[in-house]
Amino acid sequence: MKRRLPSLLAAITLAATPALAMSDGDLRAAVEQRFKGDRTRACIAAAVIDNGAAAKAYVCADAKSQRPLDDYTAFEVGSVSKPITAALLAELAALGEITLDDPLAKLLPAGMVVPSFEGRQITIRHIVTHTSGLPRAPSQWGPAKNPMNPFADLTERDLIGALAETKLTRAPGSQWEYSNFAMMVLSYALAKRSGKDFETLLRERLLAPLGMNDTYVARRPPRVRLAQGHLGNGMPWIPWDFPVDMAGVGGVRATLPDMVRFLEGQLGSRESTITPALARTQQLVSSVGRRMGMGWFIGSIAGGRTIVWHDGATGAFTSFVAFDRAAKRAVVLLSDTSLIATGGLDTLGVHLLDPSVPAGAPRIAATADAKLIDALAGRYRLLPIGLGIDLRRKGNTLTTQADAQPEFQMGYDSAGDFYPLLFDALLRPKRRADGSYTFTWFQGGAALEAERIGAPVPVAGKWTPTEAQLKDYDGNYLAPGFALRVFSTGAKLFIQAASHGVLEVAAVEEDTFVAEAIGAEIGFERDGNGKVSALRLRQNGQVLRGERR
Repeated sequence: MKRRLPSLLAAITLAATPALAMSDGDLRAAVEQRFKGDRTRACIAAAVIDNGAAAKAYVCADAKSQRPLDDYTAFEVGSVSKPITAALLAELAALGEITLDDPLAKLLPAGMVVPSFEGRQITIRHIVTHTSGLPRAPSQWGPAKNPMNPFADLTERDLIGALAETKLTRAPGSQWEYSNFAMMVLSYALAKRSGKDFETLLRERLLAPLGMNDTYVARRPPRVRLAQGHLGNGMPWIPWDFPVDMAGVGGVRATLPDMVRFLEGQLGSRESTITPALARTQQLVSSVGRRMGMGWFIGSIAGGRTIVWHDGATGAFTSFVAFDRAAKRAVVLLSDTSLIATGGLDTLGVHLLDPSVPAGAPRIAATADAKLIDALAGRYRLLPIGLGIDLRRKGNTLTTQADAQPEFQMGYDSAGDFYPLLFDALLRPKRRADGSYTFTWFQGGAALEAERIGAPVPVAGKWTPTEAQLKDYDGNYLAPGFALRVFSTGAKLFIQAASHGVLEVAAVEEDTFVAEAIGAEIGFERDGNGKVSALRLRQNGQVLRGERR
């Protein structure tokens, strides 16, 4: 499903401009720009709807891939199931059977216990906007019987018991916290209220009216085949299974053409009995922590344009859908590979809505600088879980070993991140203003900050530039979707992006500076005459290069 709400735009980007109509070839080229040669070897099914016309493409990072992807290939869409589920709720609301401010208990079978906080009840609005106070997953469930398929063994009894035993720590509606548990409860409630299992309800009320005949939960249509899923290192992985009545949280499987039909319904260009309910889900219903519709995130890009979106991930699949209803434009991306550790499909998806936003670049396997490996080596604690982990240099590679676990060799890629060769995770180095390193560990949807235990590796010869040397960097640096002003004042160097404040950067070595506050490293390039000619901004797993103008 989904780990956290990502930033749709990098911290330093240009304002976006309106997109142009896209052909199948244009779409293929855009996806290849991001994924051709990518170390994950992911395959992507992509579509862009523009004013009624749809472009489609199936692209694999490895051009020699034999994966049989076509219009009858289904993908696990993960948390994109949530706005699909919310459409069923919106239809109930349109019929006057419920309101968003009704208590959750009204949707549930009689006798089910729903937690409250100091007399304040959880409402339906709280469930669909992740403000219920219910946790991401109940602690009562404990470790899954099969971590490779973590939801397969849950039962109705588990759900009912966990809901009754949950203790809220704050008032519903007071804080945003992403909750898969809350959406499981909603899926279950809708099924029980209808008297049908969730898959039957979904097919009758949404899939059949929209012509989504190849979308399913457990009952796969005869002509459809489920794609083989993969971890982020290319290793094949098993599908995730959900109890049918809880599948509204992340158990929907869909083909690319069916997701196009779903988005046509969202844009209002595919008429059906449920189309008005789809429009209702897009309306703003909460601004607590995040702007939320019913199961949708609501964001904006330059010019005040509103986009509605959701992304998703299971153990071996990744998805992203978004649309700009006013512009009659939408995008859907489905991958047969878990890309959660490397940031998902969000950046590419926003690029396809507006090409002035950078698409990102492929992550190509590379060789890490020995100095970087040596600077990272040491003992750390991963926060907030407190797990100890050792980083070591073995030859020209980095290895990691968490307490009571085997030692694993790490690869390195062109985005500047390390990754285990045998499982799906990512280690992102973070340089501090004093030149030392720490890192963030990404795995299973979590981002854990590393705290070094003991003294860091001494930084040899930290560079202290003169005022005259800092003047060498002054200027404007430009690239598509990227603009940065660099200027010096006295013995300090500053950066400023369009529509962002001024940040001081610290010199760590000649031509290399760090903006620790935003986790960015800026390296300057020189031409054959020794003049500064470009910079490279490394931030959030992206590397952007800007020419000096």
